[in-house]
Amino acid sequence: MRGRRQEPPSYNPGNSSGFPLTDSSPTSATVLSLIADDMREVDAVIARRLDSGVPLVGQVSHYIISSGGKRLRPALLLMVCGALGYRGEQRFNLAAVVEFIHTATLLHDDVVDESTLRRGRATANESFGNPASVLVGDFLYSRAFQMMLDAHDIRVMEILADATNVIAEGEVMQLMNMHDPELDEPAYVQVIRSKTAKLFEASARLGAVLARATPQVEQACADYGQALGTAFQVIDDVLDYTGATAEMGKNLGDDLREGKVTLPLIAAMRRGSAAQRDLIRHAVETGGLEELDHIMAIVRETGALEVAHEAAAAEAQRAMSAALQLPHNDHAQALVQLAASLLVRRY
Repeated sequence: MRGRRQEPPSYNPGNSSGFPLTDSSPTSATVLSLIADDMREVDAVIARRLDSGVPLVGQVSHYIISSGGKRLRPALLLMVCGALGYRGEQRFNLAAVVEFIHTATLLHDDVVDESTLRRGRATANESFGNPASVLVGDFLYSRAFQMMLDAHDIRVMEILADATNVIAEGEVMQLMNMHDPELDEPAYVQVIRSKTAKLFEASARLGAVLARATPQVEQACADYGQALGTAFQVIDDVLDYTGATAEMGKNLGDDLREGKVTLPLIAAMRRGSAAQRDLIRHAVETGGLEELDHIMAIVRETGALEVAHEAAAAEAQRAMSAALQLPHNDHAQALVQLAASLLVRRY
C-alpha cells in the first residue's frame, strides 16, 4: 500500500553540496547495504558468466570487473525491484547484464580516450594493450546479449537493445565534439544523457518491467534513472577540476587533455573575460595541460562550479521527485537518499 507522499529534500544554494551536510540521511554506502545480499548473488552470476575457454578473455574481464566502483547500475535495478516487490531470480541475471554492458563501454572508452588510470590503477588498455581491451569489450557485449535471452521477455530485449544503441550514438557524438570549444550546454547534456544516463535509465526501467509495474510507474523509474545518471556525470565532470587523483581514481585534467568540453568549462567561458575564454579555447583545441592550474582557477573564480552544482542539484531533485511516486518503503526511500548523496560525492 502506498504511504503518504513526501516532499523531496530541497536544494539549498547556500552550501556547496546543495543539501545539508549535517542531516542524518544515509550515505550512499548505507543505502547500498540494503541490497548487499542481492549484490552477492549478482557477483556470483558475474563470476560464472565470465567463464571463457580463452584465457585472455577471463584475465582482462576479471581485471576490470574487480577494479572497484559502486556498481550503481546493477544496484539501481535491484533497488527498484525491491521498491516494487519483485523477488524473482531474474533480477540477478539482468543486474549482471547491465554491469557487463557498462564494463564493455569502459573498456572501449579507455581505448578511445587513451586513458592510463581508472579507479586508482592502470586501465586495461594500459596493462593488456588496445586490441585486447576492444575485443574483450566485444565479448562482454555479446555475453550480455546471450544472458538477456534468459529473461524470455521481448520488452527486456527492446530496452537493452535500445540502450546499447543510444550509448554507442553518445560515444560517437562525444568523439565528434572533441576539441570543439563551441560546444554548448544543450549539446553537452545530449551527450551525457546518451552516453552515461541511458544505462541508468535502462537499469531502473528493467526493474519496473520485471515487477510488471504500470506504465506510469515504469516511466517514473525511467525518469529517476535518467536524472540520477545525469547528475552523476555532471558531478564527475566537476571533480575533474576540483578533485585529486587519489580521490577520483583517474588523472586530474584528463577531460581537458582529451579535448572534452564539460559543463565547468562551458560555464567558465560563458561567464569569464575575453582573455579567460581565449585561454580555455586554446587548451581545449590543443589538449594541452600547461595552463591546467590557471584554468582550474578560472573555473573557480567565474562561479562555474556553482553553475555545475546547481545543474546536478536540479537533476537530483528530479530523481527524488520520481522516486516519491513509488510505493513508500525502505527501498524507495533509499532511492531518494541515493540521489541526495551524489551531491556530496567524493570518489
